[in-house]
Amino acid sequence: MNTETFERPGGLPRRALLCALALGAGLALGRAAPARAAERATVIPPAADDPPAGQAGTETAVFAGGCFWGVQGVFQHVKGVTSAVSGYAGGDAATANHEATSLGNTGHAESVRISYDPKQISFARLLQIHFSVAHDPTQRDRQGPDVGTQYRSTIFAANPEQARIAKNYIAQLDRARVFGKPIATTIEPLKAFYPAETYHQDFMTRNPDHPYIAINDLPKVDNLKKVFPASYRAKPVLVGAGA
Repeated sequence: MNTETFERPGGLPRRALLCALALGAGLALGRAAPARAAERATVIPPAADDPPAGQAGTETAVFAGGCFWGVQGVFQHVKGVTSAVSGYAGGDAATANHEATSLGNTGHAESVRISYDPKQISFARLLQIHFSVAHDPTQRDRQGPDVGTQYRSTIFAANPEQARIAKNYIAQLDRARVFGKPIATTIEPLKAFYPAETYHQDFMTRNPDHPYIAINDLPKVDNLKKVFPASYRAKPVLVGAGA
């Protein structure tokens, strides 16, 4: 079931309401909320193909892996990342909005555009974090409670070099059988990225007590801190003005 298709008043996805109901039901029965994949991290080796840092400046990577709230929240806590923006990639400008993308037939995936300083962090290290703690790369069209092609695991390569590094890293991890099953992540050329609506930006930081965030996304940031302590920063870099 695509839990995002139906909206609550105020524009927030119904997936959040479903998680709240599930959480409430569990507590009412004296049980903890059910564990989800987001609460686990897979410790994986770094990419063997990790070219030396480039010239000073800013580079961009676009990753998709489930709801963009969690992916954005993780990378906002990564050292060397100067911006992480939730948005849509893979489809046309006319359907680059939450209502259309939620139908699952636009070609778009909920994605995050990551701007980073290659002197501080490499594209390969960003991939390692994405595969290890930001999402489950063995699931192609779902993450946690969210199902549909708009939640697919994809690397939107901005150039041939990114595509090459991503392809080699996926092959490396599959050969080592790190996840116990094949990685489902696809590599697609980045045609365009469209920022999401304002209410989606910085959602994790602005709503830490929201049941969807508490169950599915905050554990990802905890895992980032545990698995990649040298890359973790406590204060996130936010999209919101004045942040």
